[in-house]
Amino acid sequence: MAIQNLSGIESMLQQMRAAVRASQAGELSAISREPSAVQGGFAAELQRSIRKVSDAQNASQAQARAFELGAPDVSLNDVMIDIQKASLAFQGAVQVRNKLVSAYQEIANMAV
Repeated sequence: MAIQNLSGIESMLQQMRAAVRASQAGELSAISREPSAVQGGFAAELQRSIRKVSDAQNASQAQARAFELGAPDVSLNDVMIDIQKASLAFQGAVQVRNKLVSAYQEIANMAV
């Protein structure tokens, strides 16, 4: 009985490794494309979300830098709001990552 479970686990691990290799190959080709050319799917949506978080962080940093340099069209209120928006977006992305890792671990620990 234990040998059958072991071979089932090995089979599942091989399938998971194959899926990871396939997704990595797809992600590498998707990274080189423009965001509008990326097709649907979970990986593509996750990539778009991460890109939006990164863009929000970069924009808030640029706006803070402009305020520090004395740009007349940048107010402190706008800078603070944009920094908070970027921070909340990042915290949300971290929570999603944590849930994905937790789900992966739960699936990996399932008895077959």
